[in-house]
Amino acid sequence: MKNTALTDIHIKAGAKMVPFAGFNMPVQYAGINAEHETVRKGVGVFDISHMGEFILKGELALDLIQQVTSNDASKLYDGKVQYSFLPNKDGGIVDDLVVYRIDEKTYMLVVNASNIEKDWDWISSFNTFGVEMKNISDRTSLLAVQGPKAAEALQGLTDIDLASMEYYTFKKGKFAGIDNVLVSATGYTGAGGFEIYFENTNAEHIWNAIFKAGEPFGIKPIGLGARDTLRLEMGFCLYGNDIDDSTSPLEAGLGWVTKFNKEFTNSAALAQQKQEGVKRKLVGFEMIDRGIPRHDYEIVDADGNNIGKVTSGTQSPSLQKAIGMGYVKTEFAKEGTEIFINIRDNKIKAKIVKPPFNK
Repeated sequence: MKNTALTDIHIKAGAKMVPFAGFNMPVQYAGINAEHETVRKGVGVFDISHMGEFILKGELALDLIQQVTSNDASKLYDGKVQYSFLPNKDGGIVDDLVVYRIDEKTYMLVVNASNIEKDWDWISSFNTFGVEMKNISDRTSLLAVQGPKAAEALQGLTDIDLASMEYYTFKKGKFAGIDNVLVSATGYTGAGGFEIYFENTNAEHIWNAIFKAGEPFGIKPIGLGARDTLRLEMGFCLYGNDIDDSTSPLEAGLGWVTKFNKEFTNSAALAQQKQEGVKRKLVGFEMIDRGIPRHDYEIVDADGNNIGKVTSGTQSPSLQKAIGMGYVKTEFAKEGTEIFINIRDNKIKAKIVKPPFNK
């Protein structure tokens, strides 16, 4: 199992460590509900250094990205970030990812930890463009500083004007006295904040500087448990749960990042699917009766007929009710439709709602 540059710090802080995507990661420190609330109302720090980072460089770097990703990367400008996915050849998704345009010939792709090798091999297999590819995952640390107080807590550490940064943009600059740190106005919590990329050698220094600067704002370390409840309240997909190699992006509601004004892997088949319509859809639902939906639980209609399955579910700390996401037959996907989750052979009532759950 791999460690991040900050593993020892997490252990000393009393984190409960678990194996995740081949890494030894903190799942919680003080408890998921308390950590969730810290991020929603204040500011918290996640070590997400397990994520993968690839640099693509060259005259035709954009051409390669346009071929392998679904979104239109030609719309990017220096300092702009874009959410996208890698379509496979069978109508599913290799991975979802974030694309950073450093300059006209240089891009950074940020991919899921569990898919680093798979994504690298996939993108490489399309690289007939002579693009120089570098996998910098093992030497790169990444912290997500999330919450409404994030900009205020971090501003003293950098000359980048954090409050004026637009969502899904980034800047490079000096941070905590370290040059060439990439600060990105992105995140996976819906609470606002930043993601900060830097060399592993600076990890401990930057971690300590952030906690010192954030002390007046009640900053706390946050584990992967709260990261999951926070993203689920926003209806954000998690690869391996809500999307995978067998789920169509159109079924998953990712039509907004599937741009048919260009050709990309499997674009013709996806365009046809868009025209014909999908047979199932990824929906959000909240429980009406008492019970917590879990991954792979069966979704049924009033007569007990199978109409789909749960992909993600939890007790929402912010809403104090159980929520979930799952695929259902298209005719059951309309907002307000009553469905049932099969929990230990009991039909537990729920209704379809439109994410985000936490408005």
